[in-house]
Amino acid sequence: MLTLEMVSHKPGGEYDEKMRIYARLGVLYYVIYNPEFWQRDRHQPFEVYELVEGEYQLQIGEPHWMPEIGLGIGRYQTVFSNLPQEQLAWFDAQGDRHLSEAERERQRAEQLAARLRELGEDPDRL
Repeated sequence: MLTLEMVSHKPGGEYDEKMRIYARLGVLYYVIYNPEFWQRDRHQPFEVYELVEGEYQLQIGEPHWMPEIGLGIGRYQTVFSNLPQEQLAWFDAQGDRHLSEAERERQRAEQLAARLRELGEDPDRL
């Protein structure tokens, strides 16, 4: 149903040969993520193609909603090891990014700490 190609330093036929193969196999969504070499390849850094009548059509807009799987796919900016970077992520129908388990845990901890402060407790001293 969905194929994700991550383009490396060596072109691998992502925009022609592989695209034809996946179309022949009936893969509905073909996503190409090319954040480093997109200018070399004369494409955008993130492209989503949808199979329509046997041919891929480039989709516009991000995140791109895929009703057949109930998810959207797109990019977001984050910080990892103190370095800003772009990552791919899943999104819901409202365009909100699905959080990773670590992000959900951190969010719950922050909410709990905020609630403790509201009750007059210092969570750092517990």
